[in-house]
Amino acid sequence: METPVSDTWQARHVPKALFQSLRADPVRAPEHIALAAADVHGPAAAAWVARAGPEYGERRRELAAVTVRQHVRYARLSGAATGIGGFTTIAADMASLAWIQSRMVFFVAGAFGWDPLDPMRPAEMLVLQGVYDDPYKARASLDGTGTTMAEAYVGSLRDRDRRLMQRLLLMVGTSGAKRIGGKAIPGFAIAFNAIANGGDTKDLGRRTMAFFGGPA
Repeated sequence: METPVSDTWQARHVPKALFQSLRADPVRAPEHIALAAADVHGPAAAAWVARAGPEYGERRRELAAVTVRQHVRYARLSGAATGIGGFTTIAADMASLAWIQSRMVFFVAGAFGWDPLDPMRPAEMLVLQGVYDDPYKARASLDGTGTTMAEAYVGSLRDRDRRLMQRLLLMVGTSGAKRIGGKAIPGFAIAFNAIANGGDTKDLGRRTMAFFGGPA
């Protein structure tokens, strides 16, 4: 059961307003993504499960596996597209990957019968991504981020982008100077990003399926 073409753009492209918020408030980038994901991906996941559910019936794990594979494919395509610019597009690459991965978490939760619109879903997403170790702490932080004005990060645009990159790297599972080096080389990063982003997304997919669906 594939996601309709009209939803594919939404799945792979970070909303412009969200990316602006990430650059203005890079320290809380994961929280901004989680809140936006709840608004955009939560309803999309609920609608997808309503369409796909009758086809799969009780085969919830199979339905979840379908959406993991689909989002791994999105991550590879997005990584290849953003690899053209090398270092200059690392922040965009990481933001796009975080957006795709966040969508996958909501869809996997829905596939296993959890309500994608529940306010704990974005908090659980941040735990699965390693940003927090407790969903209730994550939810408290989300509540604070959503109800207060984001303070502008003090520093140059380059400083903000560097801090944003650090926060997004924590969120999407990419680590190590060698891997960042691969993403910084224009051209080479096309293939590198596709492989690395797909692998990181697949790893998160396994954790997400275990979290919402229990051991296989």
